[in-house]
Amino acid sequence: MKNEMTYGDDYKFIPAISVKNGDLLEVTNGVLCYVDQIVNVIIVEAGGGCVLVDTGMPKSAEKVISVIEKRYGTGSKPMAILLTHGHFDHVGTVVDLVRKWNIPVFAHELELPFLTGEKDYPEPDSSVEGGMVAKISRFFPNEAIQLGDHVKPLPENGEVPFLEGFSWIHTPGHTPGHVSFFRKEDGLLIAGDAFVTVRQDSLYQVMSQIGEVSGPPRYFTTDWDASYLSLKKLVDVNPNVAVTGHGPPLGGPTLKEELESLLAHFKDVAVPDYGRFTH
Repeated sequence: MKNEMTYGDDYKFIPAISVKNGDLLEVTNGVLCYVDQIVNVIIVEAGGGCVLVDTGMPKSAEKVISVIEKRYGTGSKPMAILLTHGHFDHVGTVVDLVRKWNIPVFAHELELPFLTGEKDYPEPDSSVEGGMVAKISRFFPNEAIQLGDHVKPLPENGEVPFLEGFSWIHTPGHTPGHVSFFRKEDGLLIAGDAFVTVRQDSLYQVMSQIGEVSGPPRYFTTDWDASYLSLKKLVDVNPNVAVTGHGPPLGGPTLKEELESLLAHFKDVAVPDYGRFTH
């Protein structure tokens, strides 16, 4: 069994903090969003326990563990971890959490090479059109982590382990195996970075967490045609509320209007005018 787990050699603390850092928000009944520096960790309650969606920034494991234990009791742990994708700010504590809790991790089959040490992500594109965050992205980790046989592919039938009523949607573009999670009953969408609700290329908006539906982070997105098609999938499911990888939860008419506007103007407002991954 491949049980040795490691982060990439380039994993390190990233000193980026928003005004919402440490907040624990109730998105909707049984769904919580913990803000870890500038990224969201989602807790979904189900079956008398909970499931964690994404795991936050590097060096944040003790904070995530504390959030779980304060809510559910000392020694409590989630039933599983679901990953929307494997970028450093979404898997930054996953090795520590699996070591602590000994729970399974699930991700899309196409994301597994980046989670089992086989393939690094492309280096962030600091040359891409955008603000200060894009410029400093060259310091962001991109190397694969190694979860060995602790990570498993999501079921092919679209069901989500431990979360009855949810389905996963393949939403590539930001990464090849990026997925989003949708609960049809109440229209809850966990979108990862298929789109975000803060302009990720604006340092001011990242720090202030001003809500605005925006395209996926430009410096890490490698396939803009696929990103557009993925956004269309998510618009088509007509979510009532969305929690994304970055930014505050949004819902109601604001979410619907801003999503439809982003889709209609995707090439103008989401796709950068220049960068390594534009064509």
